[in-house]
Amino acid sequence: MSDFDQMGIVVDWVDACRKGDLAMLLDLYADDAQVECTCNGTQRYRGRHELESYWRSRLSTFSSAGFGLEEIMPAPHGVDLEYSVAGVLRIHASFRFSPEGKIYSTLCTPSLQNTHDGCAC
Repeated sequence: MSDFDQMGIVVDWVDACRKGDLAMLLDLYADDAQVECTCNGTQRYRGRHELESYWRSRLSTFSSAGFGLEEIMPAPHGVDLEYSVAGVLRIHASFRFSPEGKIYSTLCTPSLQNTHDGCAC
């Protein structure tokens, strides 16, 4: 069991997305973190520079379309989150953490009920 608040880190992640705060969001990730997005084919981004490129456009989409927290729950090795964009598009994100309390990996997939809508993650 970790000695840091995994759920709190994901709540901070949600806050950074809602605010469109790229620096705050990137600070939550480990230096060698990876984001894997399977929404439109599998794409992987690793390290701060690639994550910055990945999140820059998505954060502007979130702030203009609206970002909503749908569900957050502990998972066996981290935290699972479901969020919505524009109140319609639902995305599932799984977070795993480094021993230092940083996000080490994020896997995002379209939620099953809305796979026909595409993905903004």
